[in-house]
Amino acid sequence: MNNDIIINMETGISTASFFPRLYTEDALSEIAKLGAKTCEVFFASRCEYKREFAEVLNERIAKADGLKVHSVHALTNQFEPELYSLNSRAYADALETYESVLAVAKSIGAHYYTFHGATMLKKAVKYSFNYDLISERVNVLCDLAEKYGVTLCYENVHWAYFCNPVFFDAIKDRCPKLGATLDVKQAMQSEISWKEYLDSMRGRLKTVHLCDYDPSGNLCLPGRGSFDFEELYRELADAGYEGPCLMEVYTKSYREEDELKRAFEFLKECEIKASTR
Repeated sequence: MNNDIIINMETGISTASFFPRLYTEDALSEIAKLGAKTCEVFFASRCEYKREFAEVLNERIAKADGLKVHSVHALTNQFEPELYSLNSRAYADALETYESVLAVAKSIGAHYYTFHGATMLKKAVKYSFNYDLISERVNVLCDLAEKYGVTLCYENVHWAYFCNPVFFDAIKDRCPKLGATLDVKQAMQSEISWKEYLDSMRGRLKTVHLCDYDPSGNLCLPGRGSFDFEELYRELADAGYEGPCLMEVYTKSYREEDELKRAFEFLKECEIKASTR
């Protein structure tokens, strides 16, 4: 019996894997050297939300041997929580910044925006969600993103509103244009199986973030922990996912960029193995 499955995904790298060691534009050059053909651009400062910076990025992309930008990702606490603010002035300012990011995304050819939204950093507070307000705001964000050829994708994050699949289940039917980003390490940190998040995201999943971790929950480069990436690729294929899987790790997890190269090659091997089991 032939148990081969068809896996139409591409393994790539996020510039966040170099933050804060390298500036974003320099990270793009390094990603190209590692052999990746797709990436996510993680904006690390407000000056990167400007048209002039998009020109810098496009210069690097043009020299990057076919590298394509799949998605963008802003530094959450610079403005995203205020997109839910009840203060009209704060909300307006956040929307203006959001639109600036969308303009850069369009300029560099990105079609997806990885979104964290509001955070839950006060551990002593019991949060309750106004899903009507959240859905209304998300629809505004989705409509604005659509004008720039971008899909807003809510990412599961253990310290943000989407720390449980229940949150996405509550808004997805009210927000028909909303996409999703699956982050496997964030699922672990939320103490909820990534499979539960995947079930919630079916039909909406546009981006996947990859990082490894050991049985104690310590984060590490792919191949150095216990996460089963072959199973992930198979489950993604079964769910009909055909987007990129982007390595997104922390710089504290490695010293030399050769280590990133090995981790990237490990992920590509896992993808190949997954298609032949």
